Amino acid sequence: MPLHIIMDATGDTRHSFDLGDQAALAEAEARFKMLTSKGFRAVRLAAGQTGVVLTNFDPNAEETLFIPQLKGG
Repeated sequence: MPLHIIMDATGDTRHSFDLGDQAALAEAEARFKMLTSKGFRAVRLAAGQTGVVLTNFDPNAEETLFIPQLKGG
């Protein structure tokens, strides 16, 4: 089951979704678009592989890590 991991100042939040559930899939795509529009970087993770930055929603990614923009002091 695909997983979205969203990093923030308090740790992370995890959202899994079922590819067979159209409503859950639409919600995951909306989450991807909302977070990337706010400046989060989306990185596709897979065991034994280097992470790949995503610019478009990939429902088949095992895990997508959302990393917030760094803020300078």
